[in-house]
Amino acid sequence: MRIIQPRIYLASQSPRRRELLKQIGINFEMLLLRSDPRRSEDVDETPLEGEQAEAYVRRICHEKAHAGRESLRLRSLPPFPVLAADTTVTLDGRILGKPDNAGHAAAMIRQLSGREHHVLSAVAIAMGERIEVALSTSTVRFTTLGDERIHRYLLSREYIGKAGGYAIQGQAGAFIEHISGSYSGVMGLPLFETVQLLQRFDYHTP
Repeated sequence: MRIIQPRIYLASQSPRRRELLKQIGINFEMLLLRSDPRRSEDVDETPLEGEQAEAYVRRICHEKAHAGRESLRLRSLPPFPVLAADTTVTLDGRILGKPDNAGHAAAMIRQLSGREHHVLSAVAIAMGERIEVALSTSTVRFTTLGDERIHRYLLSREYIGKAGGYAIQGQAGAFIEHISGSYSGVMGLPLFETVQLLQRFDYHTP
């Protein structure tokens, strides 16, 4: 009889989140939500009218965890915890999502140049009928960036699929003068909050 080792399902395709879970020794399996035709469309990440950033990132994260749990049920997979996460960047209370193209990314980086902004990272665990969400908020200050430097950064194409148009672990890490909060949270998965949640579900953690 084969013994199934305890693990979690990661409802995210983010390489950064995979790396962070490996860093702390969490045994996980990818749960690709798009691969089951019986599922409805992926989570719509459009903010609701008047929705505040904290409520937005919590809601999207909760919906991703719910979608992951439903995918688990459809496939009759072993009932281990489903982990989902979502990260957003805010400036002056406005949500800066993922850029549509290079021009949009350039506009975002110019707005962040020489300013402080906030990075909100939510993580959710779903198991059975239970879903819990935790939030990490970090403050990041960019140095002042000229057009030439922004142009060189855009050539890297790192902005694609990144909230606020940048990734702290990439070339944009050189733009950051100061960070207050969670480095892993700015990357996309706050490890402290993740471990706290897993412990609430009686999952063995470091």
